[in-house]
Amino acid sequence: MYPRAERRFIRTNRITIIVLFLVIAAGGIVRSTGSGMGCPDWPKCFNRVIPPTDITQLPEGYEQQYIDGRAKKNQRFAKIVEFFGYPDMADKIRHDESILEHESFNAAKTWTEYINRLVGVAAGFALLFSAVFSFTYLKTKPSIVGWSVLNVFVVVVQAWLGSIVVSTNLMPWIITVHMLLALLIVGISIYTFYLATTSRNKSILSGQSVGPLKWLAILALTLTVVQVVFGTEVRETIDHLNDQGVERADWVAQLGQPYFIHRVLAYTSLGLSILLFFLVKNKFSSLTLQSKYAWIVIVLVGIQMMSGIILARFNVPAFAQTTHLVVASLFFGAQYYLMLLMTKLKR
Repeated sequence: MYPRAERRFIRTNRITIIVLFLVIAAGGIVRSTGSGMGCPDWPKCFNRVIPPTDITQLPEGYEQQYIDGRAKKNQRFAKIVEFFGYPDMADKIRHDESILEHESFNAAKTWTEYINRLVGVAAGFALLFSAVFSFTYLKTKPSIVGWSVLNVFVVVVQAWLGSIVVSTNLMPWIITVHMLLALLIVGISIYTFYLATTSRNKSILSGQSVGPLKWLAILALTLTVVQVVFGTEVRETIDHLNDQGVERADWVAQLGQPYFIHRVLAYTSLGLSILLFFLVKNKFSSLTLQSKYAWIVIVLVGIQMMSGIILARFNVPAFAQTTHLVVASLFFGAQYYLMLLMTKLKR
């Protein structure tokens, strides 16, 4: 059904999506283990292609060397933030001494962060290959080329932002932007996959009007993105409590309003997902992609709710933090693809 060049693009695009979710998983592990500053520089790790395994491998006075380098990068970043109209935020980047605090060397954290970066490099190459192979659609479906090339530029911005995350010592709002940009990259890759697979196989699309269903899917997806933002705020509060020396058992009780809103949105998302599931099952055959992805969405939202309950009831265990983040990204991806599948077939 698909020419060889198109099959190559679809296969590469599918692999790219999988690798992108692995990047998010690796980032979740880095976050839950506190390994974000395991490498004090970027893109190398302690200025080495292969990071050290022991503190004796590091040169004397390396701490001040990386502090000075980060300070210079932060000054440049502050100018960018100020240019876009956030002088107070820029001032904090320039003068917040905690940003330049050095973290003691820990081989386990260093290698955790290093592996995260390797997976990120793999994702970058996968996106680059997807963009190159997309040119087979230059005449038949140029939008695939446009989105694929754009995604390469977005991932370059994401890589630069990753360096800012390190230089600002994990400044919370930058981590939030970093996460949202990751979802944007995933979303573009899913969209190009959708365009490529439906360019010749129109049977994937709906042969009937699905207007209300599509709007419900859009609402559910938007709610998930908002929930991710509040979820990152909750995570930032946890990081702050940890830095303050608050006992893990007291974290949930001190999370405040962002946690309350996050919980309300979670139950709202669950309700919308259940409603969408039954409406899709009623509208589509069980053999259609729409029906299959409705099942995937309902299973993922169930796992997400369970991981959230474990986080709340068992003092925020690290494994549940990673699970919560990874399942949230998978949930977003499944919702987004289901929304795209709600497109009516044009006859």
